[in-house]
Amino acid sequence: MKKSTIVLLTLIVFISCKTEKKEGEQVVKETENKIAAVSSEMIECAVIYEANIRQYSPEGTFNAFTKDISQLKELGVKVIWVMPINPISQIKRKATGDMFTSEIEDEEDRKKYLGSYYSVSDYKAINPEFGTKADFQNLVDTAHKNGIYVIIDWVPNHTGWDHPWITAHPEWYTQNEKGEIIDPINPDTGKSWGWTDTADLNYDSEAMRKEMIIDMKYWVEKHNIDGFRVDVAHKVPVDFFNTAITELKIIKPLFMLAEAELPDLLQNGFDMHYGWEVHHILNDISKGEKTVKAFDAYMDKNKAALEADDINMNFLTNHDENSWGGTIKERMPDSKETFTALTYVMPGMPLIYSGQEYDLDFRLKFFEKDEIPKTKGPYFEVLKKLGKLKNTNPALHTGKQAASYSRIATNNKNVLVFKRSKNGNVVTFIANLSKKEQTINNILEGKFLDYMSNTKVEFKEKIISLKPWEYKILVE
Repeated sequence: MKKSTIVLLTLIVFISCKTEKKEGEQVVKETENKIAAVSSEMIECAVIYEANIRQYSPEGTFNAFTKDISQLKELGVKVIWVMPINPISQIKRKATGDMFTSEIEDEEDRKKYLGSYYSVSDYKAINPEFGTKADFQNLVDTAHKNGIYVIIDWVPNHTGWDHPWITAHPEWYTQNEKGEIIDPINPDTGKSWGWTDTADLNYDSEAMRKEMIIDMKYWVEKHNIDGFRVDVAHKVPVDFFNTAITELKIIKPLFMLAEAELPDLLQNGFDMHYGWEVHHILNDISKGEKTVKAFDAYMDKNKAALEADDINMNFLTNHDENSWGGTIKERMPDSKETFTALTYVMPGMPLIYSGQEYDLDFRLKFFEKDEIPKTKGPYFEVLKKLGKLKNTNPALHTGKQAASYSRIATNNKNVLVFKRSKNGNVVTFIANLSKKEQTINNILEGKFLDYMSNTKVEFKEKIISLKPWEYKILVE
């Protein structure tokens, strides 16, 4: 078992923050906030939502997002991951491609480029683009009142070029032979990753490590957040996280998500990591380049590599994939709903990215203001229904007390059938993961509730036929 497994606790009253003075004329007032501590029970039935504050609304503010938090409950959301809340560096601020804003002569044109969220200039400050610390505290408090936890995006691998550490502690950064601070380097090629708007931190520095932990503690102690999503966690030494997360969880139970797919991180304090591999497998199956066999191999690999309480985050999109990899519509034009359902019923925690609930069908700009649509359609109802099933049916539990996963053989490389079960609750998933009609011998006995159509079904024929991309979630 991992050393810092989330402790089961009953309802606890937390004091969310002490009086914080100074942020212009804003004051974060002392507030009381009641919510059960983060626990394995919460995790095992949760849906996580990635909040892109900049693009979520015309205002692009914490307050505009906070107004819709109660609506996220309809989708079964129990964890909100807020993309980086810290101010963005002005020096070497990204505009487009490899261009910096400083290279743009036209002042008005320069203003529209807001830079990368992941080029942090101050770990303890708030990006004024989004509002104030009081506004952020209101977001956290509102989420807690709705029974939703808040984790923030943390960028420990690098900082922006005008972070105060650059001048105060240059030894805390990676330097070249000339003693110049450099941006992050790909160790496989020896060349830059292209994150030229950031400066690479040197984890050989114990002083820097201590200060990083102090800055992380600040948001837990002062603003009562419930954990962190850690950016490029696989580029930071694992032993740092072992120390940091152990210290952080002394303050309160937390939920930790690693942007990586690395079992070592799960054994050193993290509760969940990215299901990057299965994400790409689903894309390839949608394109007809792989079959169910690839999915089965992935599940077998995870069974051997992960411990019982390790959690995969299952997703079809996120901020990287939408802006750079393409929309769900681009990658899964006819199979979106089928693969969405799969991410909810397979072992793991499903992710909704801002705009996904509104069937976002274009790539959001990354370095400048854009806006997601806000029209509810059939896909919103699909997510709502799947979220309710994830929240309420123990057969879909993940984590410490996970439901079982049993693959049911079909002798058809394009048809996936599996069963999840726990404490007498059973959910069976059957899907044709191809663009052609498929048939299998009837392997489903008994009567079921077809959950998505809310109708009772019984498979009586010897052969089961499935239309292209057809799926069913059967509840016993």
